[in-house]
Amino acid sequence: MISLEKTFELQKRGSTVRQEIIAGLTTFLAMVYSVIVVPNMLSTAGFPAESVFIATCLVAGLGSILIGLWANAPMAIGCAISLTAFTAFSLVIGQGVSIPVALGAVFLMGVVFTLISATGIRAWILRNLPSSIAQGAGIGIGLFLLLIAANGVSLVVSNQAGLPVKLGDFTSFPVMMSLIGLASIVGLEKMQVKGGILWVIIAITIVGIIFDPNVKFSGEVFKTPTFGENSLFLQLDLQGALQPAILPVVFALVMTAVFDVTGTIRAVAGQANLLDKDGQIINGGKALTSDSVSSLFSGLFGTAPAAVYIESAAGTASGGKTGITAIVVGVLFLLMLFFQPLAFLVPGYATAPALMYVGLLMLSNVSKLDFDDFVGAMSGLICAVFIVLTANIVTGIMLGFAALVIGRIVSGDIKRLNLGTVLISIALVAFYAGGWAI
Repeated sequence: MISLEKTFELQKRGSTVRQEIIAGLTTFLAMVYSVIVVPNMLSTAGFPAESVFIATCLVAGLGSILIGLWANAPMAIGCAISLTAFTAFSLVIGQGVSIPVALGAVFLMGVVFTLISATGIRAWILRNLPSSIAQGAGIGIGLFLLLIAANGVSLVVSNQAGLPVKLGDFTSFPVMMSLIGLASIVGLEKMQVKGGILWVIIAITIVGIIFDPNVKFSGEVFKTPTFGENSLFLQLDLQGALQPAILPVVFALVMTAVFDVTGTIRAVAGQANLLDKDGQIINGGKALTSDSVSSLFSGLFGTAPAAVYIESAAGTASGGKTGITAIVVGVLFLLMLFFQPLAFLVPGYATAPALMYVGLLMLSNVSKLDFDDFVGAMSGLICAVFIVLTANIVTGIMLGFAALVIGRIVSGDIKRLNLGTVLISIALVAFYAGGWAI
């Protein structure tokens, strides 16, 4: 116990081992859907689902343990859903790139991403991320998370006419369970019940097993992990990925990961109160590098690029403050290798309330915006709103940066701009203007 205290600074950060374990379980349950979603998406593009399932568990397991041990951060790593969609539908299906070449591109992205992180370029970007944009990203990611969770249970669905979304079937079982779960979490958190989010997830899963015919326990629990006959392990084609036609894809993956994941890490760190007196992430450099190294695992094992999951905020909301939270998540994903039959047991409407609650909680960043600095506050809100309206974190950040720079110039407040902010703004706008954005 003394060793754990020294390694993870439990007392200093105001946490306990029990609290960290509960937070890890909560984060795991909130993001375990990835081992279902990622194989399903990639299998559409011809990736063997069994091999991808094993690879996805390994990336999440090893990546989360790495960031927990090295950066002492309560952040979990997994295969990014947005980059999974790009790999499957844009790269392989849309551009006709072979699976080995696509995996080579993922690995190269990991190499460049790691160099950017290790050399401090990513940390420099973080230092030059204006507080208003950082807070706006937190608001936007919270709203985005809320929208994803609500859409996942069909509480909010696409609208064929007029506005893009509308209310789904309010009386459906998943919607009712999600709303009851959300209200229950709010009540339990008000009562300061430790692990309230986790208990709600467990309770709704049990209710689903009893009353929902779609939640079936087959009786099979264990299955020996194997990549299967069509293994993608070490099947990447680096030479093919170095072709001139593929390099723009690598660039797009890197740029998206730099700002998408960096913004996510900043938001989760703020949620866990892991910012120093200058507003910088504690052990931020190590967290960023751990995140980027995990994409190297993705290329080697045969799955989509990795990233810190915004669902990590579910764990920080449950009290996670140290790397023990991430290590618990990592160990559970490695154990998941043996429990493939259980991967489909926890229904989406059991984890949706946790994600919606975290999304709502992140809206508190609005109170941190300084409206005395009108241009800064409005730029932060532009960032937040367009993250949701475009369903893209990087797009919101790009528009927020552009609005901040132009707003400062027009208002004659150019002295409040620094060179780093201007350079990042120009790079982001050029990235979109050049058509490289995902």
